[in-house]
Amino acid sequence: MAPRAHTSSGRLSQGLLLLWVLLRTGLCHTEAVTVNFRTGQDAGTSPPMVMPNRTVHPIERNYTIITQKCWDYFVDLMSHVTTSELCEWKIISRPYSELQDCLESWAERLNYGYPNALAEQYIFQSHHRYFHNCTLEHPVYFDPPEDVLLAMIIAPICLIPFLVTLVIWRSKDSKAQ
Repeated sequence: MAPRAHTSSGRLSQGLLLLWVLLRTGLCHTEAVTVNFRTGQDAGTSPPMVMPNRTVHPIERNYTIITQKCWDYFVDLMSHVTTSELCEWKIISRPYSELQDCLESWAERLNYGYPNALAEQYIFQSHHRYFHNCTLEHPVYFDPPEDVLLAMIIAPICLIPFLVTLVIWRSKDSKAQ
């Protein structure tokens, strides 16, 4: 073993040695990752890609890695769904709910916040990749505008006293004859 140079404090050299060991073993990471969509002609069918970025915090890096695993599991589940079944909610609800639950539960476990931009990218990508050709067979009915709804509620209410008055007036008139 080579002789050690004298330092004012042995703690400094021990700290540097510990840091070096941590960096060599991989317990202390110096590089973080973020997720970006790959650009190009197949961008509509590709999952979000993991790209290196030194500005991301460890929680974000961990969430990014975990969400990639959520996405891979979703793609595996969707590989068992035929093209004709892609728009049937009874068939796709389980894989879709699994993806959403995975993204949400891991965000909660890591105190990352949900919804977040990364989870939204995966949800949007799932819609773009699998569900872009789904159309509604039956139209969805919406509530009428407020003014129409108000008129539909008030008209019978106002009509009831008028009809009661008319019945009473006619019954008095028939008794007199």
